[in-house]
Amino acid sequence: MAGAASARPGTLPAPDPAALTTADGAPVEVRRSARRRRTVAAFWEDGTAVVAIPASFSRAQEREWVHRMLEKLRLQGERGTRGAGKRRPRSDAALAAHASELSAKYFAGRAVPSSVRWVSNQNSRWGSATPSDGTIRLSAKLQPMPQWVIDYVLLHELAHLLVAGHNAAFWRLLEAYPDTGRAKAFLEGVSFATSRGLPPGASGDPDGDAD
Repeated sequence: MAGAASARPGTLPAPDPAALTTADGAPVEVRRSARRRRTVAAFWEDGTAVVAIPASFSRAQEREWVHRMLEKLRLQGERGTRGAGKRRPRSDAALAAHASELSAKYFAGRAVPSSVRWVSNQNSRWGSATPSDGTIRLSAKLQPMPQWVIDYVLLHELAHLLVAGHNAAFWRLLEAYPDTGRAKAFLEGVSFATSRGLPPGASGDPDGDAD
């Protein structure tokens, strides 16, 4: 308990959920999920720093990971407003970490990829996923595009780890993301405007399949 015996030297005191804030005073919410087994994610949601952890974590593990993830958010300089001040995930490691955050925010952490990476040889698709081994690949052509478009493609592929096809259950998953419609329209516009610059097959559907 928070008011129990003193902590060992070098350890952090247990966070008080009612009073926990970031260094600059933003509220913090710790979300435990029974579906989340090992991964931890942190993201901004309406001005609140959310740290998503497995329900099985002990209080000591919660204490450690909340501290780590709040420090990560501080270093990233992110603060809640969509797309503002947000660092783009340029490296594969950053992209994988961002995928974990998106899965936590929109899919309750259920989509857990084994790897997420940028690829330069994916010309007819914006992204692809292999549900059997949990791998996700995003086209490097996405990197100069708005972050909300990249997030849509990443969520699209994460959703394929849960539902292989493009059926009604698949699209219901993506309804949670508010920019799904305009991101699809954006990609369709890019494909139309650069129809001679991109190989046939690139469309508003990230992995090139018909809806």
